[in-house]
Amino acid sequence: MQTNFTNEQLKDAGTARANEILRNCVHCGFCTATCPTYQILGDELDSPRGRIYMIKDMLEHERVPDKQTVLHVDRCLSCLACMTTCPSGVHYMHLVDHARAYIEDNYKRPVTDRALRWVLAKILPYPGRFRLALLGAKIARPFKRLVPDARLRAMLEMAPKSIPPVSRNDDPQAFAPVGEKKLRVALMTGCAQKALNTDINDATIRLLRRFGCEVVVAEGAGCCGALTHHMGKAGESHATAEKNIDAWMNEARGEGLDSIVINTSGCGTTVKDYGHMFRETGHAEDAAQVADLAQDVSELLMQLDLPEGAAKGLRVAYHAACSLQHGQQIKTFPKDLLKRVGFDVVEPADSHLCCGSAGTYNLMQPELSGELKKRKVETLEARAPDVIAAGNIGCMMQIGGATDVPIVHTVELLDWATGGPKPRALEG
Repeated sequence: MQTNFTNEQLKDAGTARANEILRNCVHCGFCTATCPTYQILGDELDSPRGRIYMIKDMLEHERVPDKQTVLHVDRCLSCLACMTTCPSGVHYMHLVDHARAYIEDNYKRPVTDRALRWVLAKILPYPGRFRLALLGAKIARPFKRLVPDARLRAMLEMAPKSIPPVSRNDDPQAFAPVGEKKLRVALMTGCAQKALNTDINDATIRLLRRFGCEVVVAEGAGCCGALTHHMGKAGESHATAEKNIDAWMNEARGEGLDSIVINTSGCGTTVKDYGHMFRETGHAEDAAQVADLAQDVSELLMQLDLPEGAAKGLRVAYHAACSLQHGQQIKTFPKDLLKRVGFDVVEPADSHLCCGSAGTYNLMQPELSGELKKRKVETLEARAPDVIAAGNIGCMMQIGGATDVPIVHTVELLDWATGGPKPRALEG
């Protein structure tokens, strides 16, 4: 794609990166075949190619974003299926993230939109606040039909039937390995996950310890910054990300770290991108090191030689989170691990398509999200599974709210198969 940025414009690192990405696009349209919003709406402007054209025009002319551009960029899930499909290596993630930051800085949204985005940014990344919000939503949910805004109704529906008690395993501490020590790893405990489902981190700690890892929960680490980053709130996302970088580098420079383990794939995609996010800052070197250390839990488990297990007689439908299969290009590890320990693993049709969760997307675009959820649940249930497994808490909440099939994190099944307790979702 031909671009016409001025030399002055290209002095800005974000614009220079956008220019590199835009020049790689050859207008082939392969991305439209795997774009969920294009499949639903059939509008070229709701495809990656269409959004690329709009973003290019907005950035080149340094214009105030118009309603149409904002509408179609907001509708993007950032599922990154287009990046998997693209034959030219267009790094759409960096482009759309830059566009969102530009929109945030240059576009005045309607007051209701600003209020909603402010609330989400001030609540979701903070487990204590999020717990209180979930409790309020649970109390208000019986009255959701009286709420006129579909986005607010979606927030009420998000509340789980029961809010788990705080797990003290999420507090800063170190867990000794069971038996010989093989690795010292930091576990990212996250933010929303600590409020929604404490079993995931608990199972991860048990599993890693069982196979020789000293597991450290670093003092000062918290939200990865993904939620605010994808809303274009660069200042807020970088502030929380910096705390993680400092916390993990303190451990790396102290007793050392072999890995930073992440069991929420949406967070993993962002942490692995810290080197890019902080490339022009004083945190550049540390951020790049953190990004190199970051691993999805399935990547680390593939190195730990889990034993082969006898057939469990349980049919597991594996849901591939977009942030794992497209964002991190990890496609087979979770399935390989589940098969290795004895589960019968099946996949739904169109497994490359998003479930509609996508961070805060299900709260800000409830209609599109709802359609994607419906399609995903139908394809999963068509495989007649006993249980659904996924590697991302957002997907688990999204899918779990629309099916009676139990849904658990992959590590919960692996923990159970290798000596841990049966996942609570499977009880009864």
